[in-house]
Amino acid sequence: MYFTGIIIAISTFLTIGIWHPIVIKTEYYWGTRPWVLYLVIGLGCMIGALFIENAILSSVVGVFGASALWGIGELFSQKKRVEKGWFPKNPKRKY
Repeated sequence: MYFTGIIIAISTFLTIGIWHPIVIKTEYYWGTRPWVLYLVIGLGCMIGALFIENAILSSVVGVFGASALWGIGELFSQKKRVEKGWFPKNPKRKY
């Protein structure tokens, strides 16, 4: 039996699940300013995945990078959701 596909699928599911609360907490504490950090992490992982020979590890690193890049858009969407009142504002942060 070959478990490569299942391992990649589970890793993708977990990676997306991990990034969701990261985006919410990032916007809550720092707003959208860390989008550059997301960009650096995403591009770094995507480029790094090109040089990893192991298919599973390369896939996981690539998916992590793609999720970080997708997180940039979600960070700005989260800001709009907070403005609409769907998520709480951080009372200690200046807007």
